[in-house]
Amino acid sequence: MRERLVGLGLVLPALLTILLLFVYPLTTSVTGAFETEAGAGLGNFAKVWELYATDILYTLAIVSLSTVLIALFSIIIGGYLTLGENPRAVAILRWLYRWPLFIPFIVVGQIMRTFLAKNGLMNNLLVAAGLLTPLQTTSFLDWRGIVIAFVWKQTPFVALLVAGAMAALDRGTIEAARNLGASRLRILVEIVVPQVRGTLLVGMILSFVTMMSVLSVPLMISAQTPTMITADMAFRINAYGDYGVADALGLISLAMTFAVAFAYLRQSVRERSR
Repeated sequence: MRERLVGLGLVLPALLTILLLFVYPLTTSVTGAFETEAGAGLGNFAKVWELYATDILYTLAIVSLSTVLIALFSIIIGGYLTLGENPRAVAILRWLYRWPLFIPFIVVGQIMRTFLAKNGLMNNLLVAAGLLTPLQTTSFLDWRGIVIAFVWKQTPFVALLVAGAMAALDRGTIEAARNLGASRLRILVEIVVPQVRGTLLVGMILSFVTMMSVLSVPLMISAQTPTMITADMAFRINAYGDYGVADALGLISLAMTFAVAFAYLRQSVRERSR
């Protein structure tokens, strides 16, 4: 009995943290989404569809495109770290690509705001290199800036997972393919990537969920409409104190992430059953 009490005492702080910071807010958000002035109903969801249907589709498109690009760049980085033949280039890439991991999203938003502006660092470099004139420069502070920020921030996380999985593969199959004359691109696409597909999918899902919850990047980079769901939630609360519609938006966001996670779990169960 004493050992059980000691074990419960050790687990209790973590359990209370989960209940207070995750379970309780989730419960209040779910119930609040169905509470209206007239009582329980779907009025909040009707208002969401009327006002923010375009923003919901916009959010899904932005996050989906970013997820695909993150997967592509992660494969390229992990593939070069695994199959690269220039030790110095591999060492530089291994040291360089992880830097965005340590930068918070709010700092990423500020960096991209100054980097992608019409008179920002990117356009100034292009003008200095003679590739553009000052009149040809354009601002990327729109959906393109959001995608760039998400991809730049999340690619190192997924690349770290993918590169680790690639490094753990049996080198025998890779060397056999090389001996048979296969190019590095073919080895990467046909041999390496299929073996790390599970790890890649996990990284993509975690990135999808993370990007769905980011508020600072869409607020700081693109203040125009349409905008992402998180900005709409903040606006409904700060401008109108309308927690019902904000909760409904949050529940829709949760449904999107759940659908992606469910698809992955279903695919994993099918592969294990085979």
